[in-house]
Amino acid sequence: MDAAWVALGLSLKVAGWATALNLFLGVGVGFFLARMRFPGRDVLDTLLTLPMVMPPTVLGYYLLVLMGRRSVLGEWLYDNFGIHLIFTWQGAVIAATVVSFPLVFKPARAAFEAVEHELEQAARVLGVSELAIFFRVTLPLAWRGIMAGLLLAFARALGEFGATLMVAGSIPGKTQTLSIAVYEAVQAGQDGTAHLLVIIISIVCVAVLLGATRLAPGRVSGRNR
Repeated sequence: MDAAWVALGLSLKVAGWATALNLFLGVGVGFFLARMRFPGRDVLDTLLTLPMVMPPTVLGYYLLVLMGRRSVLGEWLYDNFGIHLIFTWQGAVIAATVVSFPLVFKPARAAFEAVEHELEQAARVLGVSELAIFFRVTLPLAWRGIMAGLLLAFARALGEFGATLMVAGSIPGKTQTLSIAVYEAVQAGQDGTAHLLVIIISIVCVAVLLGATRLAPGRVSGRNR
């Protein structure tokens, strides 16, 4: 029982950090692609969306190649800062961030593209700075779509399995998230523990998805009509 709550706490921590990182990465990239026009924009959009359709184990392999001790990045991080990401909860955060990134990026881009440019232009005419326009006009109009994406990303990161297992492994109390704990319990024939873990993660995911549904822009606009 205690192990289940430890796994839940670790899962919530990993999902929380992944969602926080995607708040900046996904929203920033979504705004950039919604506003900028340049050659190869569609190709970049496709590449950034790949984690949504690519098998998690493949993503985990790419992350191992990128962050492993023998990689250029992994060796540089270890030699200069003593940072080793493989088989750590920080590595699990990176894996969850990559996997859930499109779920923030795509809704954020759509939300920013739906903002009426006339409102932003009116603010410019009044002499409002671009930064103030973003925080006082653009973001308030797009926040529902962004928040719905963040909640979906949180739920996805909470249930991430393949990439997390390859990058962080399954170390009880350190890197064993709730979804991995379910797998380990089933493999060990611990049906009671598996049932408990499944119920816990199902309740959390249902609550998150209900919140995302209530914040969905289409649902809000439908009510207004």
